[in-house]
Amino acid sequence: MNCPVACLQPVIFDVPKKHFMLRWIIFISFYLLIDLYAFQAIRTLTKNQWVHWGYFVVSIGLLALFVYQIAGGLHHRQMTPFRMYVFGFFLTFFIPKLILILFLFGEDLVRTGVGLFSKLAGSDEGFYWPQRRKFLSTLALGVAAVPFASLLYGMYRGKYNYQVLKYALEFEDLPEAFDGYTITQISDIHSGSFDNEKKVSYGIDLINQQQSDVILFTGDLVNNRADEMDAWQKHFATLTAPDGVFSVLGNHDYGDYLDWPSEAAKRENLNRLKELQQEMGWKLLLNEHTTLSRNGQSIKLIGVENWGAGGFKKAGDLDKACEGVPKEAFKILMSHDPSHWTEKVKQDDRNVQLTLSGHTHGMQFGIEVPGWFKWSPVKYRYENWAGIYENVGRYLNVNRGFGFLGYPGRVGIWPEVTVIQLKKTRNST
Repeated sequence: MNCPVACLQPVIFDVPKKHFMLRWIIFISFYLLIDLYAFQAIRTLTKNQWVHWGYFVVSIGLLALFVYQIAGGLHHRQMTPFRMYVFGFFLTFFIPKLILILFLFGEDLVRTGVGLFSKLAGSDEGFYWPQRRKFLSTLALGVAAVPFASLLYGMYRGKYNYQVLKYALEFEDLPEAFDGYTITQISDIHSGSFDNEKKVSYGIDLINQQQSDVILFTGDLVNNRADEMDAWQKHFATLTAPDGVFSVLGNHDYGDYLDWPSEAAKRENLNRLKELQQEMGWKLLLNEHTTLSRNGQSIKLIGVENWGAGGFKKAGDLDKACEGVPKEAFKILMSHDPSHWTEKVKQDDRNVQLTLSGHTHGMQFGIEVPGWFKWSPVKYRYENWAGIYENVGRYLNVNRGFGFLGYPGRVGIWPEVTVIQLKKTRNST
């Protein structure tokens, strides 16, 4: 796995043209083989030709729409809400088929074993091939219905099922005046994906209801274009906190996943994105820091541009951002990609006490039992992918994201508003 859903566009689009057609031929062939094999479960349960034809009409129709929207739209490479829904429905029907073939393949192994045994035992019938059992096909369809229903629910309700997650973190070197200081973190808004003004407004109200001392946004305001914020700017401009709203850039904010008519157009898009954050009253930190003060004491808030391991943009410059910051100062770092903490920050001798990131979205799919268990396929790509992590007293929070991208929904990994309270460690006597 090279990339989470958050970064679906590079995976889909950034393929050399000479390999483009071959990869699609392989993909379509694989899809059709899966489709035909999974159909065996349907055929075992019913001989109704209308059901059979319905199965193939839906399957082939979704495949054609998917190929047309994803491959046929490469001239603009924009992941629009409609294209995301095409992708979402494609996944909703395709993933259950993978479940079906696991059951069918297991049954075929048994059937093959029975046939070989009958032949080796000298049966008069020779190689005996048992029929498929309706019970097993029924069971397979029942199990496959779980991801089918979950993915539909994720698109209908899950993507706006905002959760407030609260943490209290203790630090020995936290200035006394900041004991009890609260931070609300949001990340990965991806405004170009939104399709429900009422639900988004509810999520924004939920952020303000936390009444934190400061609000910090850790990147990916848009999918690609600054004008994706046009319909949402007035809503996010209502975010308010006593110490203000601060932000950094994420990998999608640079417009790297679109084909621009010129480099000047791309720069203009990024400049507009920066301007609109200023218009909303947000302070965008571009490899720089600012000071948060309280009762004569202060902490440093540091914001870097995107820095991601692998092929992601590495515009973040921690050295530049920390110029003039005393080593002993209490520091909060905003860095979009958690791989920056993994690769660089947690070993840095400047001792950044708290880093806030996003980027992974928790892949928008997984299983979580709060305080006990969490799992998502994205864990195989990112060591730190959701929640709080600690390394020798240095903390990282990876926000699961406010919005969504690629699959237009969320299953198990819900959109998140994080509230972190800073606490001064008290020595017990």
